[in-house]
Amino acid sequence: MKMQKRSGNDYKKRGEWVELKFMAEAAARNLSTSKPYGDMENFDVVVGRPGKFVGVQVKSTSFRHSNGYLCNVSPRNHQAYAAGSFDFLAGYVVPENVWYIIPARLIQGKRSIMLYTDSSAAKYEQYREAWDLLREAVGVKEELSLPVEESAPPNRMEARMMGAFNFVRRQWDR
Repeated sequence: MKMQKRSGNDYKKRGEWVELKFMAEAAARNLSTSKPYGDMENFDVVVGRPGKFVGVQVKSTSFRHSNGYLCNVSPRNHQAYAAGSFDFLAGYVVPENVWYIIPARLIQGKRSIMLYTDSSAAKYEQYREAWDLLREAVGVKEELSLPVEESAPPNRMEARMMGAFNFVRRQWDR
């Protein structure tokens, strides 16, 4: 199988997709989100309500390296982010469908980190699906409990969104 070189547009599309996925996941957890206009800020999404906002830098990876995933946590210029650029990193491991919510201070000065999805002793393991850190930072008391009926068929919008999600996932798993 011939490897295709990905263009900058491919990475931009995946970045937009993962930001939307983050916003949907946050909304399901009773966290309000906003997207800044343009893409010149050091954060991708704002989480919170008036008086309590945090900036979140959203990154994703599907690059398997030894027994983990290498996640680039630097901006486009490949330098480390400056202190205070954002409050949390939301790292998404695409093949595993796993989020890491990591305080920015822990990745400060780094250009990449390793996310190990199969090791409880990994450095960032305590931040796997740590949505409670965002809830605490913005003063949201509890996760929204959305009723889910296992036997109910998905509505048209859900079906279209899942179809789009699965399409993108297949494209990046090639």
